[in-house]
Amino acid sequence: MDQRGLVERARRGDHDAFAELARAAVVRLDQAARLILRDPELARDAVQEGLIRAWRDLPKLRDPDRFDGWLYRLTVNSCIDQTRRRKRRPIEVELTVGHAPEIADMAGALADRDHIDGVLRHLDERERAIVVLHYFLGMPLTEVAATLGVPVGTVKSRLHRALGEMRVAIAAEPTGTPSQVSGGLLV
Repeated sequence: MDQRGLVERARRGDHDAFAELARAAVVRLDQAARLILRDPELARDAVQEGLIRAWRDLPKLRDPDRFDGWLYRLTVNSCIDQTRRRKRRPIEVELTVGHAPEIADMAGALADRDHIDGVLRHLDERERAIVVLHYFLGMPLTEVAATLGVPVGTVKSRLHRALGEMRVAIAAEPTGTPSQVSGGLLV
């Protein structure tokens, strides 16, 4: 059954239809929440809260074709609520890449992931949400704006500010250039 049909059935109280919708979206929602919150436990809580809100408010959804964007918005808002409640940033970070090809250089991939996390750490949760939705999940800016419930101009200005902050953070981080040794190994 198509998504619109499942949404219509779920709006009428069909638990199985909603479970199927949630099952299809939960991995993407969890990835977005982990990148925004940088804590797997808080991310799971935010996704769960977003899904609970979705079930509760599903009859209020005007356009069933906009279900995915609406669900992202609820989850991002739950992430922002989690951050407000917590008011401190977690130290431990786990970044998972969505649909990336397997990388042969795992050390390089881990270093890149750590570097990205360090840069994202400098952003507030609203800017981080925009960066995650646009660059990590591939949403166009108009869809990011609709998901977050803000004008496109606001998304563009926050993204511009976030990218500027990220550039400053990258420039401030020391970079060690590896040296070449015999046998082609890097040190």
